[in-house]
Amino acid sequence: MPSREAAIRVTAVPADTNVYGDIFGGWLMAQMDLASSAVASRHSGGRAVTVAVDGMTFHRPVFVGDEVSVFATLEKVGRSSMVVAAETWRRDRHTDEAYLVTKARFTFVAISQDRRPRSVQPMALGG
Repeated sequence: MPSREAAIRVTAVPADTNVYGDIFGGWLMAQMDLASSAVASRHSGGRAVTVAVDGMTFHRPVFVGDEVSVFATLEKVGRSSMVVAAETWRRDRHTDEAYLVTKARFTFVAISQDRRPRSVQPMALGG
């Protein structure tokens, strides 16, 4: 698991399952979108909306009771857009072993109060 702080950490519960009893992939994607939007909104200093999700790949299932941690990192900044890389890890609540579950890139556009794209600051040098 990455050594940096998770943007979101939550325990998966029965309400988050699909018809087979595994944690629903859409729930995981929503957690990743929330974590990524926090990074994009913080960088842009205001509202940012999701416009694309790329490369969503599921590597392992998540089960009820697992601790789910989402790590999100700003990767690229355009005039009004931002790309955030997100990865989700699971850990059984009774062990220290963690496993990569899924990862994807989320693209956001910063918008103003009239819901039009607005400029954002460039990405700081070195990350």
